[in-house]
Amino acid sequence: MKIGYARVSTHHQQDSLDAQKLALEGYGCKKIYADRISGASSSRPGLAAALDYAREGDSVVVTRLDRLGRSTVDILRTVQDLDTRGITIEALDTQLDTRTPAGRLVLSVLASMAEFERNLIVERTREGLAHARAQGRVGGRRPKLDETQQQAALAALASGMSEAQVAQTFGVSRSTITRLKRANKQ
Repeated sequence: MKIGYARVSTHHQQDSLDAQKLALEGYGCKKIYADRISGASSSRPGLAAALDYAREGDSVVVTRLDRLGRSTVDILRTVQDLDTRGITIEALDTQLDTRTPAGRLVLSVLASMAEFERNLIVERTREGLAHARAQGRVGGRRPKLDETQQQAALAALASGMSEAQVAQTFGVSRSTITRLKRANKQ
């Protein structure tokens, strides 16, 4: 039996998840499991369910090898575990099939490349953030209150108004005022 597994990293990638499921159905997968979680995460409930469901002689099918994860060690461990249970892995994009020695060799190379790609992405992201910080840009949401409003909110707190009253006055949540108060103490 062919058991499909699809994964996307975020909830915003629904189209990609749908496309993976269609490809797996078209390939003949009778059962398809899915996750919306980063491949770097060790907890992937959909993958765990697919691996638990698979029996000897079955094949776990993915559209791309990196759907199983981006760590070479993790992917190879999964493949080895399935191999000892008599279960194979197939990747549609490379026509990879771990039933053959050549397929297992290609799997090792592709898993290494997937991990390398993930490491490059992480490195580029860190470099981009450092460059932005060096130019004075800071990531994250813009403050709810500008500098003048922050000073006015702190003055209101100092005059005896409660955090809830100040929050209501400025149209923000109480936690925003609490954070402002905490940041001002530092």
